[in-house]
Amino acid sequence: MAKVSFAQKIKKLFLSYSSDDDFYDNLTDALIEGDVGAKTAVELTDALRAICKKNHIKEESDIMHELRQLLAQHVREVTLVPELNKTNVWMVLGVNGVGKTTSVAKIASWYKEQKYENIVLASADTFRAAAIEQLALHGEQIGVRVISHQHGADPAAVVYDAADAVRAKGGGLVLADTAGRLHNKENLVRELEKIDRTCRQKADNGCYKRLLVIDVTTGQNALRQAEVFNDAVGLDALILTKYDSTAKGGIAVSIGKELNLPIAFICTGEQYKDISLFDAQQYICDFLGL
Repeated sequence: MAKVSFAQKIKKLFLSYSSDDDFYDNLTDALIEGDVGAKTAVELTDALRAICKKNHIKEESDIMHELRQLLAQHVREVTLVPELNKTNVWMVLGVNGVGKTTSVAKIASWYKEQKYENIVLASADTFRAAAIEQLALHGEQIGVRVISHQHGADPAAVVYDAADAVRAKGGGLVLADTAGRLHNKENLVRELEKIDRTCRQKADNGCYKRLLVIDVTTGQNALRQAEVFNDAVGLDALILTKYDSTAKGGIAVSIGKELNLPIAFICTGEQYKDISLFDAQQYICDFLGL
């Protein structure tokens, strides 16, 4: 069955407009179905209703303009730029199954296309043997160096060696693929603290980033994951995978409003080229069907 986009739902709301109360109630439901979380959806709808009432706004285009302005307050973008001639270390986080290892490869491929030199992948997910093999294959296919230790090794030691390799060549970018086990928060914090400390020590000042990969099709679970990882180590930006802003893309609004985190990249497919910079304005236009 084809997915009904939020834009299609809101278009239908305007066609069947009967009263303000019904319209705004149905808009709240549509926002929730579009993964803009219940709390955020109610707050947005209440704010929109108040603005439209105060300014006597009734026309569809004017209501949509106001909704777009409200959404824009919460959706943030960021462009991450590795500093030249310095050791940049970016730790890539995320639970198993979100496409984390593939995203690491896509990011490396993207920066290689932008002519950044000396990109090294650190296979710091040492708990899953398949992750080490997968990253090695990606490195071979995109032509970047991969540093790994044996299965079960200390993840922080892998990052340590990768950072040294980058520094030895006068700087570059380490992308560290980490384990995605989310059994409970206490264990997660303990596992991440050591690798976080190593990343911070080995990166040059201001050159350490923590990036979380989330699968947008998981909806509010993605928000929960972002909350847990943000509490554990603090996050700098998000990468959205399986991205289709027209159907379930409202999670970007929830995460922006609740956690104030920007989005750096979106991934739309399985190929290395299926990654692009996140554009907040374009996202909102796609979501609303403008």
